[in-house]
Amino acid sequence: MTSEQTKKRPADDFKEKVSEENILILHNDDEHSFDYVINALVDICKHEYEQATQCTIITHYKGKCDVKKGKFNVLKIMKDALIERELNATID
Repeated sequence: MTSEQTKKRPADDFKEKVSEENILILHNDDEHSFDYVINALVDICKHEYEQATQCTIITHYKGKCDVKKGKFNVLKIMKDALIERELNATID
C-alpha cells in the first residue's frame, strides 16, 4: 500500500462512521403524560420499558434526550412515527 492510499483510507472510514452515527432526539413538550411517551418509545423505538422510562425522565428534566442512534433512513421512520403521535423529535 502506498503512503497516498494510507492517507486516504482513514478519511473514507471516518465518513462511513459519521454517516451511520445519526441521533434521534426526543424534545420535551410539557403536554403528554409520562405513560404516553413511554408507550410511544416502546412501540416505535423498540425500547425496553425501563429504557423508555429513563429517556422520558431525562427529556422531562433536561429538555431533550438521545433516544436512538443509527442510520438516517431508519431514524427518519421513527421520527415521523413520533411526530404522528404529536411528540417533538429531530435527527442530528
